[in-house]
Amino acid sequence: MAVRKMVKIDEEKCNGCGLCVPACAEGALAIIDGKARLVSETYCDGLGACLGECPQGAITIEEREAAEFDEETVKAHLQKEPVAAEKVHSHACPSARVLTFNRPRTNLQKPPSGEEAPPTSELTNWPIQLTLVPPDAPYFANAHLLLAADCAAFTYADFHREFLKDKTLLIGCPKLDDAEFYRDKLTQVLRCSSIKALTVVHMEVPCCYGLVQLAQEALAASGKDIPFEDITIGLNGEKINK
Repeated sequence: MAVRKMVKIDEEKCNGCGLCVPACAEGALAIIDGKARLVSETYCDGLGACLGECPQGAITIEEREAAEFDEETVKAHLQKEPVAAEKVHSHACPSARVLTFNRPRTNLQKPPSGEEAPPTSELTNWPIQLTLVPPDAPYFANAHLLLAADCAAFTYADFHREFLKDKTLLIGCPKLDDAEFYRDKLTQVLRCSSIKALTVVHMEVPCCYGLVQLAQEALAASGKDIPFEDITIGLNGEKINK
């Protein structure tokens, strides 16, 4: 074995989101027991294309003794294994497992006299955290994308019925999380998928408006020309028309 560059995964930092898996064209990575792991040394070319996809900074490059990279073995491996996107969708940890919920149509019958119809969830996709979502998730196809600030659903009482119905949801906080990462991830989502419209729901505080700015920047970087709307929610729970 020769000394060469190889990926190194810090299992303490890895949260099993699986975003690194589709970034490896050689299929060298997989989510196993909730952590990203190197499937085989011979599949890893050591170039580190997966590094920039890890939101936790769990992947680095080290030089060590390892089996030689074998392109022919990689080709055979890729023919046998599912494509990377399918692997991450199937084997990621539960927090990042891609799910689509088919919601039944609203029951048009009125409830018995004196009773109120129970509220129903309008959520149709999982995960919803922008950090966790795979850019090529199938629920983005022809979707009206709703990008919402974390606080918005807790502040606006009718969030599901008025904003979320018939939309695909992503949530995040530009103040607490990495805004640059958000912008890059959203750009990937817009580029990879046939998003038909983008709506941003954010709080009236200045830091939350950053969600609108990064969404506009991602839209410009993606080269997509789709309808865009931003909606402001006041701290008292009212919708503010700008």
